[in-house]
Amino acid sequence: MIKEVTYTKGGEFLLREFAPEEIFTPEDFSETHKMIAKTTEDFVNGEVMPRVHEIDEMKHEINVALLRKAGELGLLSIDIPEEYGGLGLDKTSSMIVAEKIGPTGAWAVTHGAHAGIGTLPIVYFGTPEQKAKYLPKFATAELISSYSLSEPGSGSDALSAKTTAKLSPDGTHYILNGTKMWLSNAGFADVYITFAQVDGDKFTAFIIEKGYPGVSTAAEERKMGIKGSSTRQLLLDNARVPAENVVGEIGKGHLVAFNILNIGRFKLGAFAVGASKHVINEAVKYADQRKQFGKRLHEFPLIKHKIAEMATRTFVGESMVYRTAGMIDHLVRSVDKTNPEASKLILKSIEEYAAECGMLKVYCSEILDYVVDEGVQILGGYGYSEEYPMARAYRDARINRIFEGTNEINRLLASGMLLKRGSKGELNLFGYAKQLFDELMTPSFASNGEEELFAAERKLVSNAKKITVLMLGAAAQKYMMNIQDEQEVLAAATDMMMETYAMESGLLRVMKKVASSGEAQNAVYIDMMKVFINDAIGRVAEHATNILASIAEGDYLRTQLAALKRLTKHTPVNTFALRRRIADTVVEMGGYKL
Repeated sequence: MIKEVTYTKGGEFLLREFAPEEIFTPEDFSETHKMIAKTTEDFVNGEVMPRVHEIDEMKHEINVALLRKAGELGLLSIDIPEEYGGLGLDKTSSMIVAEKIGPTGAWAVTHGAHAGIGTLPIVYFGTPEQKAKYLPKFATAELISSYSLSEPGSGSDALSAKTTAKLSPDGTHYILNGTKMWLSNAGFADVYITFAQVDGDKFTAFIIEKGYPGVSTAAEERKMGIKGSSTRQLLLDNARVPAENVVGEIGKGHLVAFNILNIGRFKLGAFAVGASKHVINEAVKYADQRKQFGKRLHEFPLIKHKIAEMATRTFVGESMVYRTAGMIDHLVRSVDKTNPEASKLILKSIEEYAAECGMLKVYCSEILDYVVDEGVQILGGYGYSEEYPMARAYRDARINRIFEGTNEINRLLASGMLLKRGSKGELNLFGYAKQLFDELMTPSFASNGEEELFAAERKLVSNAKKITVLMLGAAAQKYMMNIQDEQEVLAAATDMMMETYAMESGLLRVMKKVASSGEAQNAVYIDMMKVFINDAIGRVAEHATNILASIAEGDYLRTQLAALKRLTKHTPVNTFALRRRIADTVVEMGGYKL
């Protein structure tokens, strides 16, 4: 059972200790969650994966047919309220569907573009009339949606869009002119969720239908990966869009864009975890079949290292995803669904964890990139062949570090959000940083009881939090209002935040498992947790060292580095032996079946 905490603020994971019962893990899935997982997995394995090569040949009729089959199974309507033909389930269910669809690559993009960013603007910002008109048909894929934010001259800087919208003299339509880029599903979509500048300076969201006058699409883009997803430009030439098709308020399109991207980042983390699991399974299968020098490939220690590290990173990524889903669902459960403002209140619950959603997007996409790279390496020359699954997985994975805001942008946003909340008094970040700084010179600072279960790991996680808070506080004090110009510092701070969140999520999940079934039954999880924390504290120390070197010098720098060394001091574990054990267990299970 999840301990019912009164409220957990976004970013609060840095400011206090959590008990294992306070977090949600995959082991807490309800029977409904398990049923959704099985339904999605059966659909993916039975319907989608056998056709991935055809999909990559851009046979878009397959994409459409599969979307409609997914609609019949309810896999397009998890987030759509029941009164509009959806299932109205929790965010954990949404993450489960995303994870299970993750291995499909291009089709995962097709699904996400429709059921995620193509549907949610209307779910959360649409008028009752818009919801009634579009959502029931989105739930079945009778109508297929897409989403367009970028333009040829504006990617990460979305608010600088040049597409214009002007109200017609009779007030019945907006006339849109401009070009939107990178529309997934554009080749077969019926609806485009699009953004334009009303009167040149009021960034606004619109629902545009395929058949409206002046609306067309360009040719298909030729892409490095996700080849089977349709990607085109949307061309608006005096396009006539009914005035009632404004989504949200005039001039408030940024609220639509950024909130929906935030949810997209959250889901992308789950997509990446699912894809990582699939790649591990394929790599293990090959490593068990392939023999070199009289041994199976997985018997070689360096291959064991790869398999173990792939599994370990995926385990902590999965732990982060479902911990975050649990926090969001905890807030959403308090929303009265009969309240006319329910959609806005649910969105506010998700927005509370915007920093965590951004971290999931960055961390899990980079886990996947590591996993596919090592997957290719394990298969060797065959990994480079299109006849084997690794080549497609390798190509498809690369887009995730660009999707939903680049990883660079998200690194700036995550730490920037916490600093902003701290400066506004919404998060006691700076008060805690001052307290830690005052305690820094006391002999007991960084100490922890040594008799508790996993005492060494708990101490390192606690100290990683302290280091991260101290660095955020020191950087804010040094640069104050100009901190946004110190991109290297913000990125390093986010990396520390991610490592800390990953360390704690993995640790608490293992502690929860051990409490329910004992240490012996969870040996592989314990090994993965120990390996990860042992390595992650070194990465935290490296980022902190770089931040300190940028904000201090001389004796003050040396004093701070000495304190950092004290906080990160630990007895290293034998990661070589632990990784061998992890790999042997993963191979014995036939892949990531943890």
